[in-house]
Amino acid sequence: MIARSMPRFLHGLAAMAAVLFVTGAGAQEVKHYRFAYDQPRNTGYSIAGDLFAEKLKELSKGTMIIDQYPGAQLGQEPQVLQLVKAGDVEFSIISSANTATISPQAGVMSLHYLFRDENHVIKGLADPRVFEALRTMIDETTQGLHVIATGSQGVRHMYSKKEIHNVGDVKNLKVRVQATATEDTMFPAYGAQTVHMPFGSVYTSLQTGVVDAAENSINVYLVNKHYEVAPVLNITEHEANNALVFVSDKLWQSLSAEQIAKELGPHAEKIKDLIRSIN
Repeated sequence: MIARSMPRFLHGLAAMAAVLFVTGAGAQEVKHYRFAYDQPRNTGYSIAGDLFAEKLKELSKGTMIIDQYPGAQLGQEPQVLQLVKAGDVEFSIISSANTATISPQAGVMSLHYLFRDENHVIKGLADPRVFEALRTMIDETTQGLHVIATGSQGVRHMYSKKEIHNVGDVKNLKVRVQATATEDTMFPAYGAQTVHMPFGSVYTSLQTGVVDAAENSINVYLVNKHYEVAPVLNITEHEANNALVFVSDKLWQSLSAEQIAKELGPHAEKIKDLIRSIN
């Protein structure tokens, strides 16, 4: 996670931690909440998960615990989205590209060269108007979950065993991409063949030649050691590597302002303001 993109990301998570705490105040039993994502530990996703877990544990004095499920333990992103919608997972971090599997309009975030560079991505995500537009888009196009924060791991680049200098170098390459309509439109326009597969299969597929190239952020490329099988990192900056943090509607509905007002009395307005900031 790019450090400068963290404030908006963590603001939403910190506010949610506060809301969870006050609605659970006075509870004697320890409550557990599931937080799932497809990247391994030591990535931006796990940093956000750790900070959220630590804040909630601190506020609740150890009675509210976030159980993290990294590395696609509960499934790939499209499957996790369905678990969140069903209320079987309370929180998840999902790429905006894979969000398009439940809200097709989210694919707009994956349009190539929509952002000029990494700084442009950060500035865009930090704009409250952008966040409000994303939140509204999700609420209007799907049910069962809500966006509470955004983040980014920068921009995506192509990597392979060969150098890529121009569009002509991409022609006829088999490129592993996320399984979305946007990806399947953009890459064929360059003459490439798109290949879909779970993220966990990318390393072996690059190694064996099932695919010629893959694309992701530098952070993901390094942490997952894709450089071992695709030593040439081409700085293409073709797409933003954005992510959305979701909360299940099942949990969200249990955090109603009315319930908070009943439980907290004179402190309710402050907490309702927190809800409005992420609602």
